[in-house]
Amino acid sequence: MTRRGLGLFVLMSVVWGLPYMLIKVAVRDLSPAMVVEGRTAIGAAVLLPLAIRQGELRPLLRSWRPLLAYTLAELAIPWYLLSSAERRLPSSLSGLLVATVPLIALLLAVATGHQDRIDRRGLVGLVVGLVGVGVLLGLDVGGGDLGAVGGVGVVAVGYATGPLLVARYLGQRSGLALAAVSLTLVAVVYLPVAAWQHPSRVPPGTVIAAVVVLGLVCTALAFVAFFELIKELGSTRATIITYLNPAVAVVLGVVVLGEQFKPGTAIGFVLILAGSWLSTARRGRVVRQAKYSVGTTPTGAVRDTSG
Repeated sequence: MTRRGLGLFVLMSVVWGLPYMLIKVAVRDLSPAMVVEGRTAIGAAVLLPLAIRQGELRPLLRSWRPLLAYTLAELAIPWYLLSSAERRLPSSLSGLLVATVPLIALLLAVATGHQDRIDRRGLVGLVVGLVGVGVLLGLDVGGGDLGAVGGVGVVAVGYATGPLLVARYLGQRSGLALAAVSLTLVAVVYLPVAAWQHPSRVPPGTVIAAVVVLGLVCTALAFVAFFELIKELGSTRATIITYLNPAVAVVLGVVVLGEQFKPGTAIGFVLILAGSWLSTARRGRVVRQAKYSVGTTPTGAVRDTSG
């Protein structure tokens, strides 16, 4: 790995582990819709001019149906649900739950014919990952938070569905154009709701800063940087950040926000990441390449575990 590649790799590992903490800070004073609006509007303002200059918007818009489906699955629904869930869940726990995306993506890939079968290693990985989720739910989540956990579960399904749509319908389109148009669409849709829910007073500086960093760093810069990382390492090797983003989310939640690092967090963390690695290390190549060839994240990321 070159020095430039290493720098981009470290940058992306942090940038897509950062949103969980920032969302947690932002929803203290802003509604989930306002957080989504702020993040997407800032990201679109930066990326849309770049996409226009690239000249790839018109070919993408011809595929408007899968574009809309992708936008809903990858951005519009997950980012709202994640922001809502973080009003009740620790950011570190949200990051770990989203780390199940590779497991869900593998199941969806098999169910939709992107893969022939799950081999023994993949099956073991799925079982291990599901056990990790069970540990998190049993030891770290109270009964009153199960609704929020369910919301994060929908987020993970959305993050896993997005790349399948890209692989099947949008694989030949520009990743930069896809990111720019998707962000623009979400910003336009959420604008009326965000305006209606605007706070009666100016939010604290930390909240404003969190939204700005979400938009500039975790969205706009993240997409551009990841495109460069793919050029440097290739789409398959670049996916290694998948296994580092949750670790960053946990560390930031504990160190910066003072969240508790419970036994269930530690055990679930190890089991989920081990299961994700086992289930995708040799299989799921189509899903992972599609995911990262367009720079999609839930957070932001097989968010992607990116928030």
